[in-house]
Amino acid sequence: MTTHLIVGANRGIGLELAKQLASQTGAEVIATTRKPSDALNAIGVEVIEGIDVTDHAVGEKLLSAIGGRSLDGLIVNAGILRRESLGELDFESIRAQLEVNALGPLRVIDACRAKLVEGSKVGILTSRMGSVEDNTSGGMYGYRMSKAAVNMAGKSLANDLAKSKVAVRLLHPGYVRTDMTGKSGHIDADESARMLLERYAEITLETTGQFFHANGEELPW
Repeated sequence: MTTHLIVGANRGIGLELAKQLASQTGAEVIATTRKPSDALNAIGVEVIEGIDVTDHAVGEKLLSAIGGRSLDGLIVNAGILRRESLGELDFESIRAQLEVNALGPLRVIDACRAKLVEGSKVGILTSRMGSVEDNTSGGMYGYRMSKAAVNMAGKSLANDLAKSKVAVRLLHPGYVRTDMTGKSGHIDADESARMLLERYAEITLETTGQFFHANGEELPW
């Protein structure tokens, strides 16, 4: 039996990740949500409510819920997307995205590092919009900046956690039809989750620190 923690699983990609991972033989899934979620409760995984990645006490809450168990895997999916244009910048919106999308994953992984053992793997849901090289259209300042920041955090985590034989991968889910994207996109959440779990399963110390599209394409920084 392997134990996996998914942070941010109340809907969309996170919900599908929890559902599909739980269907795998021998996988125990612990899934978190900020608010009660009927959809998440319905899939039969262990649910921890009241987990907000911007809360300084989030680590204590997670460690209390995990108890004496170790984690074979950790997926941090929690994130927000807001839109800003030059000349109409909302700096509070930008700050909120940095707090959730960049500091949130770092806060969770730092808190859970004692639960990660030799051979554990960490998947951080990011976006190709955090790629400096891939940015050809501008705009989306808060989202782009927050994802670039979590990419850097993920790379540092890969280097630091390698000392404990824990591997990390940064994962772009694709352009997915979810509430976050206003239901626009190229693929549905179930397809994205299926591909993300394939990339998650591939994580090893030899591949730690990589930035991958769910479809298997390695992305530029």
